[in-house]
Amino acid sequence: MLETIQLFTENWLNIVALIWFLICFRGYMYYAKRKSYTTSCLASVMHMYRKEWMMRILTREVRISDTAAVANLERTVAFFASTTMLVLAGLMTLLSYTDRAITLVEHLPMVHPSTPLEWEVKLLVLLGLFVYAFFKFTWSLRQYGFVSVMIGSSPLPSDGLDEKQIQAHATRMARMGSMAANNFNVGLRTYYFSLAVLCWLINPWLFMLVSAGVVYVLYHREFTSPTLKTLMMSTKL
Repeated sequence: MLETIQLFTENWLNIVALIWFLICFRGYMYYAKRKSYTTSCLASVMHMYRKEWMMRILTREVRISDTAAVANLERTVAFFASTTMLVLAGLMTLLSYTDRAITLVEHLPMVHPSTPLEWEVKLLVLLGLFVYAFFKFTWSLRQYGFVSVMIGSSPLPSDGLDEKQIQAHATRMARMGSMAANNFNVGLRTYYFSLAVLCWLINPWLFMLVSAGVVYVLYHREFTSPTLKTLMMSTKL
C-alpha cells in the first residue's frame, strides 16, 4: 500500500498530464461528433457533397470515373495504414533501447528526468494510440470497399425507379462514404495527438500544452477554417 502511494506521489505530474491528455483526446472526439449534428463543419458539409455525388451517380449509365475516385480514396487510407505499421515496428524496436533513448533525450533543453519504467509507459501509450489509428484506418479501408460494391450494385437510369427509391439508395451510399471518411478522420486526429505524446518524452508540462494546442488546431480546421467556408459557398448548403 505504501509503495503504491509512493509511486503515485512521485509521478503525480505524469498522471495529471496523462489525465489531461485523455480529456483532450476523448473530449474533442466526443465534442466534434456531437457538434457535427447541429453545426456546419467539414464532416457535415462533406456529407452533403457525398449525397449530391451519389445522386449524380444514379443518373449516369457509365460510372468508371466514380469507382476510380473511390479507389483513389482507398489508396490514401491504405498509405496511412501501412505507414502506421512501420511506426508500430519502430516503437517496438525503441522499447528495447530504453536506456540509450533516455541518454539521447536527456541532453535536450527542458527535459524532465524520467526513469526507464516511466519512459516505457510513455512509449506504450504512444504504441496504443497508433494501434487505435491502425484499426480506424483499416476499418475505413473496408468501408470504402463497401462503397465501391454499393456503386456497382446501384440501379441504372433505365431501371425506371421512382424518386423515393433513388433518394434512399443515394442516402445509403453517402452514409457509408461518410462513415469511411469519419473513421479516416479519427485516425488522422490520432496522429495529431500522437505528436503531443512525443512531447511527453521531454516534459509533462509541454505535453499538456501541446495537447491543448492540438485541440485548438483541430477545432479551427474543422469548424472555422477557410476550407470550410469555401465548401459552404454552394447555395444549396
